[in-house]
Formats: sequence, C-alpha cells, structure tokens
Amino acid sequence: MIVQGDWLISAVIAAIIGFALSYIFFGKLRDAVALDIAARRSGPSHDPDRDEEDSAADFSVERGDLEGDR
Repeated sequence: MIVQGDWLISAVIAAIIGFALSYIFFGKLRDAVALDIAARRSGPSHDPDRDEEDSAADFSVERGDLEGDR
C-alpha cells in the first residue's frame, strides 16, 4: 500500500512475506509441534479404563437410571 499498488496484490505479498518469515524463524516450534503430533498418534487411541466406563454407562441406561454417567 505504500507504493500505491492494488490492495489485493499488497495483501498477497504481505501473506507471502509473513509465511516466509514464520517458516524461517519458527522452525524449532514447527518441529516440536510435529513431534508432539507424532507422539500422540503412536500412543493408545484411548484411556485403558474407557471401555469399563462405557459399559457402566450403558448398564445404567439399560437399567433405567436416568442419571447415567453423571
């Protein structure tokens, strides 16, 4: 906008510059996030006692207990 150009071109150039600067300066943060995501995906998909809690909630619903798993 300083050089009196079209606002759309200015916005695209600003986005490109912002992406390039974040890619250069936030590399360590990006790598840490990628490693965290990979660690979460390699772990168990749920808590070990989740099935037990689900079966208890299903039993209380079958029994007619309106409180459920509150």
